[in-house]
Amino acid sequence: MERVKVEKAILGGFIATLVMTMIMYLAPMMGMPKMDVAAMLGGMMSQTMPEPMSGLWLLGMMLHFVNGSVIFPLIFAFLLYSRLPGAPWRRGLIWGLILWFLSQAMVMPMMGAGFFSSHAPQPVMTVVGSLMGHIIYGAILAQMYGREPTAKLQTS
Repeated sequence: MERVKVEKAILGGFIATLVMTMIMYLAPMMGMPKMDVAAMLGGMMSQTMPEPMSGLWLLGMMLHFVNGSVIFPLIFAFLLYSRLPGAPWRRGLIWGLILWFLSQAMVMPMMGAGFFSSHAPQPVMTVVGSLMGHIIYGAILAQMYGREPTAKLQTS
């Protein structure tokens, strides 16, 4: 059995979450709908969507990074990486698709956005944007996790 590389999983998850988050917040500049995951997660604890940089918004962002940097990468590393087929990027793509499906089928309805974002202002674009973000997340996570260390040059 292959040794689970916890540090690589968490680092890969953090970088993948950072990239996915940046893309998500820049997406409206590319014609995609606005999606504020920190407000959505923070809003689960109140009756209204919190303003950016408010306490609940920051809590939502923290939850987003804990999920993306710790929880999901460790599930991937401990339970899925050795069982999924193909190169690391393909394993990550599969994991990203699983996370996307769960987010659209379970999380979005819990946040009031409906099944597969059916209550979002632009449902199709929201679903497609979410799909792209989760695929990118999974590919980065898995590529970083599965990458072999490079040999260090010895100097004499």
